[in-house]
Amino acid sequence: MADVSVQDNVEDDEEDGAGAVLTFTVAVEETGQRFDSWLTARAGTHSRSRYKALIKQGAVRVGGRTIVEPNYRVNEGDVVEVDEPAPVDANPQPEDIPLTVVFEDDDLIVIDKPAGLVVHPGPGNWTGTLVNALLHHCGDTLSGIGGVKRPGIVHRIDKDTSGLLVVAKTDAAHRGLSAQFADHGRTNALERAYMALVWGAPPSRRGTIDAPLARSLANRLKIAVVRSKESRGGKEAITHWEMKTRFGALDTDAIASLVECRLETGRTHQIRVHMAHIGHPLIGDADYGAHFKTKAQKLPEHAREVVGRFHRQALHAVLLAFEHPTTGEILRFESALPEDFAELVAAFGEI
Repeated sequence: MADVSVQDNVEDDEEDGAGAVLTFTVAVEETGQRFDSWLTARAGTHSRSRYKALIKQGAVRVGGRTIVEPNYRVNEGDVVEVDEPAPVDANPQPEDIPLTVVFEDDDLIVIDKPAGLVVHPGPGNWTGTLVNALLHHCGDTLSGIGGVKRPGIVHRIDKDTSGLLVVAKTDAAHRGLSAQFADHGRTNALERAYMALVWGAPPSRRGTIDAPLARSLANRLKIAVVRSKESRGGKEAITHWEMKTRFGALDTDAIASLVECRLETGRTHQIRVHMAHIGHPLIGDADYGAHFKTKAQKLPEHAREVVGRFHRQALHAVLLAFEHPTTGEILRFESALPEDFAELVAAFGEI
């Protein structure tokens, strides 16, 4: 999820229902209906998107056979079994998870998030999130504007992206920070910069990608570039990039390059999708750069081995600056590349 998303743009997650196996039989008049739509109408506990996810997760069976295609067409007499997830506590609980705190006062806290840490609870990640850690660290001082599942969360970065983010501890701070993120830094002090290691190298030293983004039609969990903001609910997305280092040569092209990306907007997966859109996906990005895996086979042995064990997108939120919502002071924070990312860059530097 840009790899940063303003909280107001984040859809609410569905709560899991009661733990049970529900059984239904398809009536004659229901024959031919799409599976997820039929299940939503018959069961009625969750939204269609939630039932679609349950189908894809293998939690639904027809005649004892697991069906994972939401567009499967039901037939008269089909006996359908649904594994309803066990209930979860709607309120996240404090958990003693170590945090790297860069800055903290009575209004806000700046965290250097490690890769692998989900920002807030949701399906598949009800515990072990940054929110759970913040509840333990901050107690009941977090802003309530984000709701019980996202207390204090003004913006977020992807689970497998590392780096800086700010969390509000008061409602006033939350409103002030949200206003800065909503303005995208165009008239205020907000700055967000990321380091990305990408396959190949852009043809120039710097550039801007202005390409609207929307949910992919092929996979609703992914994001895609669309023709215009009027297409499929597309949202404006602008990324400014600058190439910092080129690495080696593969045939006549650079093998990889280290690129700084600055966000003018904050859309889900923005940097990852934009860099892939111009032909330079992030190394390690299984969603948007999987077709570049063959390049790794042509690397020298050590670099190939390091890339092989790097199981996330090579993206790190290296800079975050904003105006303190209470004092008006301009706060600016920088984060060094984490160990796994630094090792990856060093391996390409040896080529």
